[in-house]
Amino acid sequence: MTASELGPLAPGARVAIVAPSGPPPSELLARSLDLLVEWGLDPVVFPSATATHPRARYLAGPDAQRAADLQAAWCDETIDAVFCARGGYGSVRMIDLLDRDALAAATPKPLYGSSDVTGIHEYWLERLGLATWFTPMTATAALLDDAEAVESLRRAVFEPAGGRRFTASSAETLVAGEVTGRLIGGNLSLLAMTLGAHGQPVADHTGCIALLEDVEEEPYRLDGLLTSLLRAGWFDGVTGIALGSWHDCGDLGEVRALAEELLAPLGVPLVWELGFGHGPRAASIPLGVRGTLLAGSAPELVIEA
Repeated sequence: MTASELGPLAPGARVAIVAPSGPPPSELLARSLDLLVEWGLDPVVFPSATATHPRARYLAGPDAQRAADLQAAWCDETIDAVFCARGGYGSVRMIDLLDRDALAAATPKPLYGSSDVTGIHEYWLERLGLATWFTPMTATAALLDDAEAVESLRRAVFEPAGGRRFTASSAETLVAGEVTGRLIGGNLSLLAMTLGAHGQPVADHTGCIALLEDVEEEPYRLDGLLTSLLRAGWFDGVTGIALGSWHDCGDLGEVRALAEELLAPLGVPLVWELGFGHGPRAASIPLGVRGTLLAGSAPELVIEA
């Protein structure tokens, strides 16, 4: 899948709202639907978005229901795109319930989400060979109360991805260089959580640019997560690394020092805080497409057309 196949959507597009992870608060779900309607879209709410798990309040319904909703939304030829309403936790409990052959047979469409949805992004790229959008979750205050994040998501939905340039006022080069490659990654915790599933080997990331971010993880936890990926060979062959936000992850100076200590020795271009993730003004950024990481005096990531 190329950047040109990630959209854009046209006004009137019929879009699915699913909850493959945690349950969205009803008032935020309602606000997200209002936003999509305001944009001229036709949202279709799937059962998981309003479901409850019989035991775990942190899950939007049973695993089988969440998997069935995601699969049904993706395979429905009348649906033009899939929005994941909320992150939290749960994707790793349901991705093994998906029918890979049925998903592969469906016509590709844009899929939007981030955080815990990283497990789905990874599945879509590694098992289906498809690109996706790493975006703030629609039914969250982090998006709905942040005008800049809303505008970035709107652009992801209605404007071509190719040629877009991503940077931030806080972006800084830690290791200089310029590389081009396929964009992979997402939320660091989820990438570590999905290691070794059913004895699957780590994916071949040769020539890829890794995007990493996280939220509410203390530096010692980030240390363990990065070390797990390094020990598993997840970074083998990676040609560049772009770090996003580390919202509520403790002292950012300590997080940056940790990133330099563990990742700079890889000898690839490394950029700090490129504006995607859980932080304010979060950018909506594609995964699975090719981009160029410019790690110099004004670091940025440019998406190929």
